Amino acid sequence: MSAISLKGIFPPIPTPFINGEVAHEQLTENIQKWCKTGISGIVVFGSNGEYPYLSVEEKLKTIDTAVKAVDGSLPIIVGSGCESTKGSIELTNQCAALGASAALMVTPFYYKGGMTSDAMNHHFTNVAGQSKIPVILYNVTKFTGINLSAKLVGELSSHQNIIGIKDSSGNVSQLGEYLNAADKNFEVMVGTAGALFGALALGCSGGVLAAANVAPEICVEIYKLVQTADFKTAQKLQRRILSLNTALTATYGVPGLKAALDMLGYFGGEPRLPLLPLAEKECREIKQILIDADLL
Repeated sequence: MSAISLKGIFPPIPTPFINGEVAHEQLTENIQKWCKTGISGIVVFGSNGEYPYLSVEEKLKTIDTAVKAVDGSLPIIVGSGCESTKGSIELTNQCAALGASAALMVTPFYYKGGMTSDAMNHHFTNVAGQSKIPVILYNVTKFTGINLSAKLVGELSSHQNIIGIKDSSGNVSQLGEYLNAADKNFEVMVGTAGALFGALALGCSGGVLAAANVAPEICVEIYKLVQTADFKTAQKLQRRILSLNTALTATYGVPGLKAALDMLGYFGGEPRLPLLPLAEKECREIKQILIDADLL
């Protein structure tokens, strides 16, 4: 099983649709553009990928397109977590067969009352034990209502095939707790650009950031500046993307991200129903945010 580094910036890319169907040609073009921005890899079917709205067949075709688009230049991390342990293992290994480098494994949450630490430990351990690619834990409490404790993450970090965690809580203190609890080779990634500078300064290896879709060069530069201890310049760039990150995550979500991509020369397109595209007024607000961030 080949190793994958989680150092650097990884955009969790949106899935483009035309008339409600996955637009593979536009996906390829987007990925090829992102590959030229200094990013370290691409995440397909993070929360921005609208993965709950795609069938298994659609997911596999999309992964195949993404792997072919990078053509070996960057690793593809896939969001292959399902509600069941069995489903997660099956989808992960199907993605592995297509060339995915690692699996981003979201916490099951539908029966959240039963998702105790023991249940989560069994789930992730079983998935990792049978996965043909490395597993990255995905803590996204905003959507799941479940938060992985530092104690549990510490226990799971000892598994040879669980290599890291993406934490989208925005809680830098929790990131520090993960770093303290985990094995030394386990990598902690921040899942929101609003906490990028703080997370990197604390010792996180990198970030999986919605903002990296629209401002990849800035996010990569913040990463590089922290590595060289140029904190003053990194702080300025961090402040520059704060409003942008809030707009893309908390305020407008996936439809806002897609609208921003359209404005920046990528293909965003419409989200898949039941998500609705932004109204004209909201698009104007997104455009102004991009102008304020000196991206337009």
